[in-house]
Amino acid sequence: MINEYLCFIVKVHKEKRIKLDYPIGQPKDTELLFITTFLCPFLFGKNCDNTECLGEDSVESGNMKTTNMKSCCTVLKRRNFLSIETDLDSIPTNKNDFYNMSLIQAGEFLLGSSDEDSSKEDGEYPPRTVKIESFYMDRYAVTNKQFSCFIKDTGYVTDAEKYGWSFVFNLFVNKRMKRDMMGAAEKTPWWIAVRNACWKYPEGTDSSIVNRFHHPVVHVSWNDAKAFCRWAGKRLPTEAEWEYAAASGVVNRKYPWGDELHQGGKHHCNIWQGNFPNENFGEDGFLGTAPVDTFKPNDFGLYNMSGNVWEWCEDTFSIQHGSEALDPNPFAKLIKGGSYLCHRSYCNRYRISARTYNMIDSSTGHMGFRCVANLKK
Repeated sequence: MINEYLCFIVKVHKEKRIKLDYPIGQPKDTELLFITTFLCPFLFGKNCDNTECLGEDSVESGNMKTTNMKSCCTVLKRRNFLSIETDLDSIPTNKNDFYNMSLIQAGEFLLGSSDEDSSKEDGEYPPRTVKIESFYMDRYAVTNKQFSCFIKDTGYVTDAEKYGWSFVFNLFVNKRMKRDMMGAAEKTPWWIAVRNACWKYPEGTDSSIVNRFHHPVVHVSWNDAKAFCRWAGKRLPTEAEWEYAAASGVVNRKYPWGDELHQGGKHHCNIWQGNFPNENFGEDGFLGTAPVDTFKPNDFGLYNMSGNVWEWCEDTFSIQHGSEALDPNPFAKLIKGGSYLCHRSYCNRYRISARTYNMIDSSTGHMGFRCVANLKK
């Protein structure tokens, strides 16, 4: 059934404001026809054939649909309806000078986890042995300043800017922004669709990055991250590279600094403290993003590999691995590391092995990325 009779109702007002409401009642035949023949192809790039529709926290893999319970991260999928697609070939490639990158030496590593906190639903289990070739990784997530240089040099327009909106966490939305609030995500209502929210206006047009140049860029999609990487002469990391680097090559390490969250009685990452999603005490010093060099780096010299912002990886998301993997949804891409919104009571995904996904054109106020590069030739 379509989420017990109805995925959602979209009301288009005179000012062309899209309101995403919660499910209400049983749809009339005309409403059902409208939803299945127009809205689902428009919003999800597929027909939902009157029987099912991808929800906020699900991803198809072959003939299997998996559900990530209690995810604060995956919000509305809006793939496949941009009128202007990302053309990577049009983006100039600069020579990478390997500045502020750490050399990650080759090694063998156990990817995934089998500890009590690992999630089979998310595909963390079972652990599998992988061999990692040497590579370079950015010591920091890509900053607003770096992304500004990319935009200035290329004139690139992000997916959020093409759509005209992006998702902002509800505690960062104030009453003055009411005119720009377009609705809440259905199953994660703390995400508000805000008109004109994008990398340079993180909370909408009343905000800016003027005092956040050293913070990680957010509201960037997987497409946007790929475009930046091409310009920088770099690439996105694979999941194996990301996890190996975050753990400094140490097998079964839970966090980049060790196995205890508050090791030594200190905060080591920017995550949520309080009652999610209503109250964040900010005991680690931050309510939103933190500068990219906050907290001590791990043994490989990498900063904020847990918390702060989710980081896009190259991989297509699947909960199966190796020969067991079915055909994954090519639009679902892996994100790692967790963000400032993660809390053990709800989304315990700031562990190294934790993983989830979002769609290639999705953007939020808690997703960023860092780059890697092959060895110098």
